[in-house]
Parts: sequence; structure tokens; C-alpha cells
Amino acid sequence: MFDKILIANRGEIACRIIHTARRMGVSTVAVYSEADASARHVALADEAVLLGPASAAESYLRVDRLVDAARRTGAQAIHPGYGFLSENAEFARACKDAGLVFIGPPVSAIQAMGSKSEAKRIMEAAGVPLVPGYHGEDQDAGLLAQQADAIGYPVLIKASAGGGGKGMRVVNSAGEFATGLAAAKREAMASFADDRVLIEKYLLQPRHIEIQVFADGQGNCVHLFERDCSLQRRHQKVVEEAPGPGMEPARREQMGKAAVAAAQAIGYTGAGTVEFIVSADDEFYFMEMNTRLQVEHPVTECITGQDLVQWQLQVASGELLPLAQDALGINGHSIEVRIYAEDPERDFLPATGALKHLRFPRESKHVRVDSGVREGDVISVHYDPMIAKLIVWDHDRDAAIRRMLQALSETEIVGVTTNVDFLFSVIAHPGFRKGKVDTGFIDRHRSELTTSLNTDPDRGLGLASLFLLVQRKRLTTSQAMASEDPWSPWQRGDGWRMNDDSYTVLEFEIGGERVAVKAHYRGEHYLLDLPGGSVRGEARLNRDGMLVASLDGLRVRARVVQHDKELVVLLDGERQALLMHDPLEAGLEDEAGPGSLRSPMPGKVLDVLVSEGDKVQRGTPMIILEAMKMEHTIVAPADGTVTRINYAAGDLIDEGVDLVEFEAD
Repeated sequence: MFDKILIANRGEIACRIIHTARRMGVSTVAVYSEADASARHVALADEAVLLGPASAAESYLRVDRLVDAARRTGAQAIHPGYGFLSENAEFARACKDAGLVFIGPPVSAIQAMGSKSEAKRIMEAAGVPLVPGYHGEDQDAGLLAQQADAIGYPVLIKASAGGGGKGMRVVNSAGEFATGLAAAKREAMASFADDRVLIEKYLLQPRHIEIQVFADGQGNCVHLFERDCSLQRRHQKVVEEAPGPGMEPARREQMGKAAVAAAQAIGYTGAGTVEFIVSADDEFYFMEMNTRLQVEHPVTECITGQDLVQWQLQVASGELLPLAQDALGINGHSIEVRIYAEDPERDFLPATGALKHLRFPRESKHVRVDSGVREGDVISVHYDPMIAKLIVWDHDRDAAIRRMLQALSETEIVGVTTNVDFLFSVIAHPGFRKGKVDTGFIDRHRSELTTSLNTDPDRGLGLASLFLLVQRKRLTTSQAMASEDPWSPWQRGDGWRMNDDSYTVLEFEIGGERVAVKAHYRGEHYLLDLPGGSVRGEARLNRDGMLVASLDGLRVRARVVQHDKELVVLLDGERQALLMHDPLEAGLEDEAGPGSLRSPMPGKVLDVLVSEGDKVQRGTPMIILEAMKMEHTIVAPADGTVTRINYAAGDLIDEGVDLVEFEAD
């Protein structure tokens, strides 16, 4: 076994690897960019080496600096995690040339599976079923269009060298093909420095099932059953579970054998995942093989009781697989959700900002949290916006669903927009609970899944008011006790007035609307005049900072987080944000300039597709932005004329800046 390993990654996967390595007595070396100097994975590791600036291209993707860091620290092996260089054959070769063990498959296997086209040729020869499509080397645009016509629409254009949903476009007709091809190639080149693509028949309402495989250097290979990863947005997974709902034992055995055959066909070693697409008529086809550990590996660990990172270290150090196929079994059911800084109501645009408040549910044998961030950390434009993976396990699927709903309701995040409410809606959806899932599930149910969970706005408004009143009373009590006459009636914090109804008015903004709450002092309680009527309110703050409140006799415990003038009320999985309004301050309207198009997020301008003076039609692509490794296209909102362009390709921009000035017809 190794004495020391270097982890060529960041965030939650680096923390995950450190956890197992420490338990095994293996020292760890973290690497970091200037933006990650205070990151959690840096603090957890035994040593850490600075790679370079925030840009991944100048830090985490620098093979020379990673190898040099391993040499300088005396690491014997490098674990690539996932993403970045985890499936880069040149990185694996550089490790080998430097006398370092690459904790992953051999270079030949990475090369074989690194090209989706080559992978499909190998799988076809090995008898693994394939989706109808074109995966040839000729990349002439005319030929690709002909192939798409022959396959029949809709088709899926996929980056040959990529994964993670990048460089993928669904094309529904011949008229859309040229635009879809250009976008897929451009994103593929930006993400993988390789713009080759393949084309497949786009199956309607399929399931995405993947099989975890593991092989050692002595020719042994096993599978650790399946994961259902059908719930996706932007071709990226957001919910995964194991075992797959409705999976019959005979079909599980078939797919497991096909996955093992795929791994053996390329002389595989280490952890890998063979991904299949399953049609509506239950036929399965090979999609691709990921030659690394997957983001969703915890659900497999939960149902098998195995630590896959430990298996990786053991196999990489030359040991045999810990277990044979007949010794592996499934116990219970596990579900994982990916908590992202993103806005589901704005087409899942990534969000940035500081994590002002961060609380996860308590970990136990039923609940696991994999995260690379802490309260106060910043989610930036430089890297993936994942905040954490929340994983639950229970004896069956129904119990695991209830466990996940509870865990999500106990997750508290303030400071950035997240998909927590969206995930709650997905898990609670009747279709999901019945196991009726496929890759189109989220798009079909988008409107109901992105509807706010807050069904009682008065409750959030009342709790926010009570929180401020309790805070005010504590402050006045503290000031009174510090005064020369603490028992003076003028030092009281309960609003007492002689011969008068004592009250205070609190003003808020909710969703851009101004709301006033009149709070009447009634001794030990308040009478709150809310938009829906008057309620009796009582409250106190406990030692944990939770607001223990009663509204007309209904007792609740809520978390109210205050940052400057923003209040966020968290209760039973619901989240309500309010702004405290000071009537003495003149508010400035934050509106875009006349006819301007604002950036919906911070990022980088990849390309400007129009010029000043151009006449454009509604929906015409105008500017392409990149944020958190994904492309986003800004289109013309109406027919009109481009009057001014404020940014050029390569410029870094903030959220809300005016990109283009536009005059509608």
C-alpha cells in the first residue's frame, strides 16, 4: 500500500478521497489554485501545493505542475478524482513516465474509451448492443448531416471525447442540424480540446442505467450492480439511485455481464462505469464507458457496504479485488441528490455568491453528506457549482424516499440560489415515488417541479416579524441593563406607552412587492396584522439560534437567517426570502437600460455573433457566454436592430451587466 498519494482534484471528491486515505493510514497531498487557497480540501489534507491562478487551465489542468508537485512531496501515486484530468490519457502517461502510479485504468483503456466513436467500435466487436448511429472519423459537416437524415430525427449530437453533458445537442429536424452541430463542436472544443462528434438516434423517454465495474491487474473483473441516473437536466444527472426501480434480476444479470465484457474488451483495471440507455420497450444499448470514479458512486457503496475508493487504492497498489462476484450483494436502497448553486426557475442557470449560512442534516447510518465547502466559502464562476451530494439509505425504496425528503427539509443554505426546493419537489413527485422515471421526466414536469414550495406566505412574514421583534427586545434589554436606571419604564423593550395602543410597523419587500406588518404589543405576546388577517404571535430564540414561535397557537421551530437587510425564513423544507425596507431610505430602481440585454449570470464571453447595426429576428443568437463549464446563448428578444455591443469575446462579465443595446421594431 502507498504511504502518500497526491489528489489531482478539488472540492467534494478531494475531501472524499482524503477521508478514506486517512482511515487507511495513507498521507495525502492536496493541490489548489489561488482561488482555492482556503478551500476545505486544502485544510483537510496533510500537505498542499499551490498550482497557479484561478483558471483551471493554469492550475488543475497543468500536467507538468501536478507531476512536479507529486515529486516534490514524495507522493508515490496520483488519484485524479473525476472531471479535470481523470480521463486524460496524456496525464496517465505522464504519471507513468515520472515513476508515479496513476490510480485509474491503463493508458490504453483510457484511449480506447476516451473516444466515444472508438469505444463503440470496440463494443460492437465485443457483442455489446449499440444505439443506431454514426461514429466514424469523417467529420465533414455535409456527411454528418446526411448521416443524421439516414438515422432519422430526432438525433443526439455528442462530443466524441467528452462527458458530463458537455458538447451535446438534441436536434429535432434537418433545419436545426447545422446550428446544433456548430454549438456541440464549439462546446466540445472548449471543454475537451477536441471537436469531433458522433450522432445517435435519440430515444424517446429512455432510462439511463449504468453499471459499476471493477477490475484488478490479474484479470479479475466484477460488477457492483446498477444505478438509475435517469433524472437529468441539461444532460447532467441530478438524482441517482441504486438499485434501479423495477429492475428484474434476470435483466440485472444481463446488463452486468455486458458491462464486464465491455471492461474486459479493453483490458480494464480499477473503477469504471459502463453506461447504458434503456428504451421504452426495455431494450438496452451501450452509450459510453467512464474510465473513472463517478460522482454517484456513494449509492453503490451504500447498497453493497463497500468503500470504492479503498478498492481503488488496493487495486492500484497491486492487490487483488477484495471480493468475487458471488460475494457481492444488494442491501436496501440508496438515493443521491446533487445540491447545486443554480436557479431552476431560470433554466438552471448557475449561481454565484458566498454561503452565508450552511447547515446539513446530521450524518448517520441513514444519511451521508459529501461536500467540499463550508459556511462562508464562495461559489465562484471558475468551477462546477456543486455545493454537496446528499445521500440516504434505508431498507427499501419507499423508506429511502421518506428519508431523503426529511434530509432535504433539514438542509439550510442561504447566500446563493440553490436547487434544494426543486430536488424536494422531484423526490416528492408521485411519478418518482412510483418509479416512473426516464430522461425526459424533469422537462415534462418542469412547471410543477419549479413552483415555489411556500404555500403560506403569511407564515413566513409572521415569523420574520417575530424574529425582528425578539432581536429588538433583546437589544433594548441589554442596553437597559447597561444604563444607570435599568428599571425605568423608558428602558422597556415591550413597546409600553401610557394611555395608548403601542405598536410598531415593520416594512418588507417580497418578490418586489412592498408589505407592511403592524405589530401590536400585548404584554408577553404580539398581535400581528398580516395581509391575510391578524394573528397572535409569541417567540423566543433558543440556544441553537432557532426561532421557537407560536402563531395563533400553532407552535413551530424555524431558522431565520439575517444578512444585512435580507431575511431568509427556513421552515419544513420551505424557504422565504424578504428584504427589510427602511422608509427613510430612497430606493434606487435597479432596472436595465432601455432596450438593453442583461447578462443572467457572471461568466466569460465566448463569442459575439452580431455586429452593431445588424437587423435581427426574434430568437437570433447574439452572444454566447460560458459559466461553470457550460455554454449559454443570449438571443434577440424581438425583431429589431443591434445598436451597441458592450463586450467582446474573451471578456469576463458580472451578472446583470448590459451586454447589448437593442432597439425593437
